[in-house]
Amino acid sequence: MDKTHFDQLVAGVKEMKRHMARKAVHGARVSEVVEPDVRAIREAASISQAQFAKLIGVNLRTLQNWEQHRTRPTGPARVLLKIVSNNPKAAVEAINQ
Repeated sequence: MDKTHFDQLVAGVKEMKRHMARKAVHGARVSEVVEPDVRAIREAASISQAQFAKLIGVNLRTLQNWEQHRTRPTGPARVLLKIVSNNPKAAVEAINQ
């Protein structure tokens, strides 16, 4: 590999790193994803972490990681959190049935 190709490869890796950090990269679009505020959703439902984790079917530690922004909910968990956030009390009642 000659220096030109190596430099292009390094530049590409740097762009990829910027893109993964959700920073602007020429030719790439970064969509704005609104992260659910898991703690606020749980508190609106007026239940403990352990109860909420059991209710939505996740490990307590997973819920704690979401609330402390160490990890983010994905896929079905995001959808369920959105449903709960729209009407916390009704969602808790519906899930409990």
